[in-house]
This record gives sequence, structure tokens and C-alpha cells, in this order.
Amino acid sequence: MLGLIRWYGLMYVFAFTTAFLILKKQMREGALDTEGYKASEDDIFSFIAWGIVMLLLGARIFSCLVYDTSGDYLKKPWLIFWPFDPLTRKFSGFAGMSYHGGFIGGLLGMILWCAVHKKPLWKWVDAMCVAIPLGYTFGRIGNFMNGELYGRITTVPWGVVFPRAKLAGETFSASIDWVQDFASRCGMTLAAGEKLVNLPRHPSQLYEAFLEGIVLFALLWFLRKRKPFDGFLGCMYAIGYGTARFVVEYFRQPDSDLGFRLSSADLTAGEEAHAIYRNTSLLDISTGQILCAMMIFGCLILMLVLYLRSRKEA
Repeated sequence: MLGLIRWYGLMYVFAFTTAFLILKKQMREGALDTEGYKASEDDIFSFIAWGIVMLLLGARIFSCLVYDTSGDYLKKPWLIFWPFDPLTRKFSGFAGMSYHGGFIGGLLGMILWCAVHKKPLWKWVDAMCVAIPLGYTFGRIGNFMNGELYGRITTVPWGVVFPRAKLAGETFSASIDWVQDFASRCGMTLAAGEKLVNLPRHPSQLYEAFLEGIVLFALLWFLRKRKPFDGFLGCMYAIGYGTARFVVEYFRQPDSDLGFRLSSADLTAGEEAHAIYRNTSLLDISTGQILCAMMIFGCLILMLVLYLRSRKEA
């Protein structure tokens, strides 16, 4: 547990520090200035602080209410922010944070800050959305180092065996023919008497770090001085993230207790439990993909509204 806390803490420090430095760079370029007003470092600290607090609240609440299937948090909502196991009373931390909840919470934090401080919302949202992706990269690297949020099983040469998959009981019986064949294609030699096999998986955390972090940052950084209207970069961030995450979800393993929200076929419980480990159909849609599709659709509409407003004000 201490190892996980250290990795999380370290990556959060890297992420927020990176976001601050990029936001500061944009401040020096005048991206946050308005007529008669020049943004300061104090403004940036305050803006980020509001965003972080609301991001963490949104990420935790959304995760507990959307991804938890036990119903415990609905019956006892105070457990959302209770860091101790209710049965053992041991410290368990706040395992479970949702990106989409953090997105909503962070956006609300920025909206509130801009309203209170009377700053142009979409100008500040644009600058923040340019700063987020590179910092987000560190979060996914932290997931990889922790061996969590791993991908589906694969035979690609860069497949990784994650010990936490074994701890989670996501291993496969060595007596099954397809498991033996899969292990053979991976170059694994099953020991005599071995009952359970922990197969290699896609390092989907690194796929996300690259696409949703580095690639998206490079795109937004290139566009930052070329945006046609305020709010454009914020919409591009959400559309770009949603698209990248939607694709990576085909390689990332869905939550075993949720499975697919939409499936290509009527699967029994046993068949779906097996299907989530392998990419059998592009029509098998996870919770994350549905949320990403909603994000993309919503921001396309918002982009159109902001564009029409900018044309009207021109």
C-alpha cells in the first residue's frame, strides 16, 4: 500500500507541476490577458487549486456512483470519503478515481473560479486544456508502475505480465486448450503441474500516456496560437481525449464486474467474463467508451455554439 501511495503521490506532483509550468508559459505569452488586465502567478495558483479540489471530488464521487456495482455507496454515501475499510477498519485509502468524473469536477472548478474572479471562462479553459495532457501522461505512467488498469491479454512482443492480475484472480486454467495455445504463441513454457497461468497483457496505460498525453499535448500546443475562437482548444482537448480513449478501450480490460455495456451478441455470464479479456468484436462497448462518445458528441455541439457566437460578436 505504501508503494502505491508513493507512486500516486509522486505522479500527482509531477502532473500538477507540469500543468502549472505550461500554464505559466502561456501566461507569459499573454494567452490569459484581457484589455486592461494582465494575469499573474497568483491567479494561476488559485485557478489550479480550485480545479484540483473539484477534480478530486468529481473523480471520487463519479467512480463510487458509476463504477461500483455493490450499491454500498448509494446506501452509505459517507463511505465515499471514508479512507478505512468498514469491516477491518484498516486504512484503505481512496481506491477508485474516475477520469470522466474528474473532467466534470475540474470543469466545474474552473467555471466557479472564473465566475468568482470575473475572468473570461473560455480563455482560461483553453489555456488549462493545453496544460493538462502532458501532466496526464505522468498519471498513466503511475498506473503502469502500479500494475493497474492493465490491458487485455495479447501475444504481441511487448505484452507485459502484471502481477496484480494474478492477485486479482484474473488468471487462466492451464488445462484449457486455448490457454495452452495462447501461452505457446507468447513463448511461455508452462511448468508441469501448473494450474493457473498469468498471461501477458497490453500495456494500455502506456498507450494512453502516449495518445492522450504526448500526442494530444503536441496537437494543442501547435494550435494554441491559431485558435479561431475562445473555447476551441477546450473542445479540441475533450474531442481528442475522447477519441484516443475510445480506441484504447479496445485494448484495455473492462471492469470485470461491469463487463460490456453494449455487446455484439447475447453472451451468457460465463461467456462475457471470458470475452472481456480478449478483443473479440469492435461492437463490444465498455462503460468508458460510452462516456467518451458522450464527451465527443457534447463538445462537438459546444464547439458549434461557440463558433456561431464568435461569428455573431465579430
